[in-house]
Amino acid sequence: MAIVLTMFVLGILLGFVGAGGSGFIIAILTVIFGVPIHMALGTSLAAMVFTSLSGAYSHFRQGNISIKTGLIVGGFGAVASYLGSKLASIIPMHSLHWLTAGMLFLSAVILIVRLFIVQKIKTNDKGETNSTFLLIKKAAGVGIVTGLLSGTFGIGAAPFIQIGLLLILGLSLKQSVGTTMLVILPIALAGGVGYYFQGYLNFTLLFEVVAGTMLGSYVGAKFTALAPQPVLKSAMVITPILAGAIMLIS
Repeated sequence: MAIVLTMFVLGILLGFVGAGGSGFIIAILTVIFGVPIHMALGTSLAAMVFTSLSGAYSHFRQGNISIKTGLIVGGFGAVASYLGSKLASIIPMHSLHWLTAGMLFLSAVILIVRLFIVQKIKTNDKGETNSTFLLIKKAAGVGIVTGLLSGTFGIGAAPFIQIGLLLILGLSLKQSVGTTMLVILPIALAGGVGYYFQGYLNFTLLFEVVAGTMLGSYVGAKFTALAPQPVLKSAMVITPILAGAIMLIS
């Protein structure tokens, strides 16, 4: 129950700021509850399957997803995520703590670019007008890089995916947000499967994390409209920084 209640409180925070929170899940599990880092990474990835599913469905209904682009990026990303889970298993635990923390800090930097710089750049839906070969080549690159990051470090890599969809594949800002949710699904599923086959996925722990965060995020999302946009943007950047700082404590 301690994990469920903690994840519920964390879910309220993450639902409020609109952040995925995979880094925070890893940090809390390893530092507070003493879960081995590899187990925490596998649990975080598997949990993202459930937390991103509802978001992807919602964006699909609103027409915010470029399905062809999302499936190609997600397909290549899934393969890379599975390989990333294998790579993580050979990285020593202490080194993996530091590397994961570093990736969280880098996520904050990418979020700053995404929230405060890229929004000012006009993008159009070039992803749909690219030739099929060029689209596959670009999408494969984005998928492989982001999938490898997700599988190795257990993070959602949403900021990296969005930047790739915006600047490399030329999707609009709205479509990049929705398509990211679709891309995360196969990446998280393949990475979770990879960790499971290596014995790093505990289904009881997964249930506790998913139950707590999904209930909490549902409650937290109710209060999002009450906060000014600058506060929300700042909170989204601070979230991975705090998670990385917690990781360094251990």
